[in-house]
Amino acid sequence: MNTRDTIAAIATAPGRGGVGIIRLSGPQAHAIAQPIVGQLPPVRYARHGVFIDPRTQDLIDDGLCLVFTAPHSYTGEDVVELQGHGGPVVLDHLLNLLVQLGARLARPGEFTERAFLNGRIDLTQAEAVADLIDAGSTAAAQAASRALRGGFSDRIAPLTTALIALRVSIESALDFPEEEIDFLSDPLIAKQNQQLLHDFDELLAQTEQGVLLREGMRIALIGQPNAGKSSLLNQLAGEDRAIVTDIAGTTRDVLRAEIQIDGLPVHIIDTAGLRHSDDPIEQEGIRRAWLEIEQADVILLLQDDRDNLCPNDQALRAQMPAKPLIEVHNKIDLTGAIAGFNTERGILNISAKTGAGIPELRSQLKQLMGFKSTEGGQFIARRRHLDALIQARAEIAAAEIALTHHKAGELAAESLRRAQMELDQITGKFTADDLLGEIFSNFCIGK
Repeated sequence: MNTRDTIAAIATAPGRGGVGIIRLSGPQAHAIAQPIVGQLPPVRYARHGVFIDPRTQDLIDDGLCLVFTAPHSYTGEDVVELQGHGGPVVLDHLLNLLVQLGARLARPGEFTERAFLNGRIDLTQAEAVADLIDAGSTAAAQAASRALRGGFSDRIAPLTTALIALRVSIESALDFPEEEIDFLSDPLIAKQNQQLLHDFDELLAQTEQGVLLREGMRIALIGQPNAGKSSLLNQLAGEDRAIVTDIAGTTRDVLRAEIQIDGLPVHIIDTAGLRHSDDPIEQEGIRRAWLEIEQADVILLLQDDRDNLCPNDQALRAQMPAKPLIEVHNKIDLTGAIAGFNTERGILNISAKTGAGIPELRSQLKQLMGFKSTEGGQFIARRRHLDALIQARAEIAAAEIALTHHKAGELAAESLRRAQMELDQITGKFTADDLLGEIFSNFCIGK
């Protein structure tokens, strides 16, 4: 990326609005903006004035101008913000004028990319900017804000420090093989390795929570036709998303609803009733249902409480993949069963019609997914962060085996080096260009 260019973009959402903001960043930002606003305000001050087309002296708009100088700006470069009225015609006129005066239209995410490349933020903070914008719940927004303030980075830093210290201990021993003392057998090294594994396990658990906050969990509603899956979908969604009738097999396709459980985004998938059918349309619905089962995080196996010993439900249970599964008995309003979890039978009794047992179901979903409160510094995370931590942890475990069982210091040192590279991939200290391109291309223009 050529950071010698000066870039410009509309920073507010497309369409009409009370305020529209144009952002300018780069070495010529002040010089390009000056002919439009006249006298620039002092640094970090806002000045109200008019925006003029310097070629014709025509009035374009009036508004505020803000000036920041490098490195004390969002991007770490000279920055100017023009805040005018939010009409698209006015904003497009100003943006085109800035381009004619020497600016270049910014690519998606280029302002944040420059902030990363100029050392203002690391890669986890850059990603948190996009996650904050895209947050689908209050909890996700709070977690993204923590990551943006360095909450995730602050957890990575001590792991990197400890990893480097362990590498130094091992590589120092390798550098002096003539010494009679066997430094590789030093219990301090083993203790360092064990502590590192423990710290990684703690961070992995918290990162899994961060991924869960960002992506949500997928819950597949499955069962025999007319078990009440669509009624349960409507009950959880709080509105009618699916057609509900007494006719079995009404749902032929996959229906989806997004809800929140204590701030956790949840994707509910209502599937076609699972049974043998000669109807080609119903067969396709059943095929899609099995695909959703494979992709789900949690399976809700729904059964009519009037059919306690239904052999088809027992057969379905046996076919389920090794995933968290909740057996739910529905329609207790017709049987008189007590709502809530039946510990003796290992089932949850509900009525999708009346809502009885639904609070217990929500609580069970949270518990089953291992979701904890977002208080106490929970940050948002991405799948790539989790994958890198898992790989780094595996390398540290491999180093422990190499030292403990094989006295192979060289192998241990190499495993630890690879573990450190995985951590550096998370923060962006060492990151392939194609990964950076993929991350920032998903940002909106102007951010």
